[in-house]
Amino acid sequence: MLSDALKNSIQASYRRFLADHEMTPRYGQKMMIAHIARTLGGIEVDSKGERVNQNHLCVIEAGTGTGKTMAYLLSAIPIAKSQSKSLVISTATVALQEQLLNKDLPEVARLLGESVNYVLAKGRGRYFCISQAEKLLDSQHQTGQIALYEDEIEHNLDPSLLSFYQDLLSKFAAGEWDGDRDSLAEEIEATSWAPLTSDHTRCTNRRCSNFSVCPFYKSRDSMDKADIVVANHDLVLADLSLGGGAILPEPANTVYIFDEAHHLSSKATGHFAYSMRVKGTQRWLKSSVKQLDAMLDECDNNAVLAQYVERMTPARQDIDIALDQLHGNLRLMLMEGVQRPASDRFRFPKGVLPEAMMHSAKEIAAAAERWMLKAEQIVDVLKEALDGGVPEINREVAERWYPRMGLLWMRAQSLYWLNKSYAIADPEGVAPTARWINLVDASDGVDFECRSSPVSAAETLQEHLWTSCFGAVLTSATMTALGHFNRLIHELGLPQDVLCERLPSPFNYSEAAVLSVPSMESDPSKPEDHTQEVISILNKGLISATATLVLFSSWRQMFTVLEKLDSAIRSRVLAQGDLTKNEIIRQHKKTVDAESPSIIFGLASFAEGVDLPGKYLTEVIITKLPFGVPDDPVDATMAEWIEQRGGNAFMEWTVPEASMRLTQATGRLLRTEQDTGRVILLDRRVVTRRYGRQLLDALPPFRREISQK
Repeated sequence: MLSDALKNSIQASYRRFLADHEMTPRYGQKMMIAHIARTLGGIEVDSKGERVNQNHLCVIEAGTGTGKTMAYLLSAIPIAKSQSKSLVISTATVALQEQLLNKDLPEVARLLGESVNYVLAKGRGRYFCISQAEKLLDSQHQTGQIALYEDEIEHNLDPSLLSFYQDLLSKFAAGEWDGDRDSLAEEIEATSWAPLTSDHTRCTNRRCSNFSVCPFYKSRDSMDKADIVVANHDLVLADLSLGGGAILPEPANTVYIFDEAHHLSSKATGHFAYSMRVKGTQRWLKSSVKQLDAMLDECDNNAVLAQYVERMTPARQDIDIALDQLHGNLRLMLMEGVQRPASDRFRFPKGVLPEAMMHSAKEIAAAAERWMLKAEQIVDVLKEALDGGVPEINREVAERWYPRMGLLWMRAQSLYWLNKSYAIADPEGVAPTARWINLVDASDGVDFECRSSPVSAAETLQEHLWTSCFGAVLTSATMTALGHFNRLIHELGLPQDVLCERLPSPFNYSEAAVLSVPSMESDPSKPEDHTQEVISILNKGLISATATLVLFSSWRQMFTVLEKLDSAIRSRVLAQGDLTKNEIIRQHKKTVDAESPSIIFGLASFAEGVDLPGKYLTEVIITKLPFGVPDDPVDATMAEWIEQRGGNAFMEWTVPEASMRLTQATGRLLRTEQDTGRVILLDRRVVTRRYGRQLLDALPPFRREISQK
């Protein structure tokens, strides 16, 4: 049980927080502190400090304005320290990480009156790899060693891209940039950024000549000494996939706080999604022969390496034969047969593949595993050579080839996992895996991109996280769907008896804001008509806008509306895609501070994590209810599974998801108790459809102005 001394310490620090801010206690914040303290403080441990009871998790929906960040910091930090456990705070957005590091954690350290060491952890993919950039610029062109598929990009870099890479390297060398992708003002396309970063299979770690100035390792330098690690959901999941404790502290010795926890499910399923292009893989395998031969040549045909390369040949040939069979089956089925898809995607109903495809996948997976094993052994030899353990291999040669072979190994792993997913049928009674084929244009015609993704990460999270961690708190302003926690518990694989609390916001919604559903002639089920009416409404309504956020459900609709806006209004719009999210918000605030009107156009990423209090946001316009894309393979497979079990997929899956997204979107308006404004919903399905009342009732209690026409 929570000791009296620890209880008194938490209460005292909370009183200091209230006094410093001249605030009175908020009911929701007090309750949140109490729930977390009881859960984490009630964890029983044995003589080794290991958890012995199962009541170590809690789920808390804390309405906007509750002050949830301060609540979980003030309660969790003292308890984690008293148990000598690490505290990992995991978020879904960079903005919340920055708030924690620059504002909340320094304040909590002062309130607690003791030393609190904290560090930010991000994945390698967010950091600039100096060695990769130097190799790119030295070679003046990209090779198949960098491209995932040879036909995806030109072999020669565009001169403007080369200039951009050189500029980034120069800025880093001059100390004008810290190597963190998130600190750049301009948005960088993923395909342009990817060659500038590394991963654990290619990184030479301390053996790298740039190790002392590496942005990634500089960011990790102080993690071992930290009491608190601020991370993101992707990094936590990556750590768990490596067994836990590989990147972050060991789960058994860690208390996790998952803020923005409603993202955890989609992040987890995405983490275990795989893909493979059939002909692209065959081209890659062919190019791998050249790379392996070149590697052997530069390593003076080292006997051990030559043996491994020789043993890769039969496995590669087996993969190639099975890929030919798979390609023939797919071509017969999708290009010449009755199942030819109407679009460029074909989804296997219920995730079930034909026997012939499963057989080919099984053959590919078995051969890929053999090939992968030899690739790993080559990587190990090169790593040993970097340490001077293989005198006959020059260290510079090993340093050049280690990341290239690491990339081959990683690619083989991806090939293995996709085909293993295709080769094994889903067990009865378990949420299925979505499996589908994309038809993609390639240099020699159409290629087949095989993809798979679990529709639920419940079992994975249950096995690797909830049962192994010391304790965990899941929180967000939106955890319920249609007022219930059922969907979240099911999605995340949480125990049915997990403590769930819904804490109210202190805001007086009915006085502070209005939810308006105006009269409209069109229905979003007819997208062209609806878009034209949205254009008409916005051209009238945005003339007088001062600080407005307009949220769209699709790029297509947003771009169409942008094109048809009056030029005077268009000049005030900051549109997603033109600048980074942070830069749009910065420019928006600057414009509003100058007492000029500013309008933000955005999609789903602007429907949450955007904090524009007071004058910075007085109107939120939602153009359409945020239903998921109807042909999304994962959602469609989940819907089939629900229907198969006798459920109603639309009411059990689609509507609850839309409810959560809509609540998030309307939550952008009121950020402090002094804020006022209006939410306008340009979708009358909340009035005309039977599920509309449920969606409205799940929203905060705004004063409603709903046209009956």
